[in-house]
Amino acid sequence: MSHPNQQLIQQFYEAFQKGDAEKMIDCYHPEVVFEDPAFGQLNATEAANMWRMLIERGKGNIDIVFSDVQADEKKGSAHWEAKYPFSKTGRKVHNEIDATFAFQGGKIIKHTDEFDLWKWSSMALGLPGTMLGWSPFMKNKIRQQSRGLLEKYMGK
Repeated sequence: MSHPNQQLIQQFYEAFQKGDAEKMIDCYHPEVVFEDPAFGQLNATEAANMWRMLIERGKGNIDIVFSDVQADEKKGSAHWEAKYPFSKTGRKVHNEIDATFAFQGGKIIKHTDEFDLWKWSSMALGLPGTMLGWSPFMKNKIRQQSRGLLEKYMGK
């Protein structure tokens, strides 16, 4: 029998597969902290709105698969992959992500996604991403644009 926190991670990704941001957010503790290379660190409100925005912008064109879900009382992990057309360029992206989790009160209190931003930028942006995606300048620009989209979304 799997640990309840393992089931919680599975529920999170199953909701993502179905495009149900609210069920994803329900897996989060009210004080969750999310972090990834594209958005940086987000508080609970920002993280919830990031998932809503990504699902809305994906318009059903996001293919999510997940595997290697593991968890115990304190921590957990999973591997997941997203395939989608990048909205700004229309280029196909296949992002491979390793996620780690921490739990509190039966919910996810910390969620960190790690992926190769250079590889992502090469797929999403083409030649400019390939040439500059490794640079701190491009990484900062991607993060600024991601945060800007989220702030605009939250202000709607």
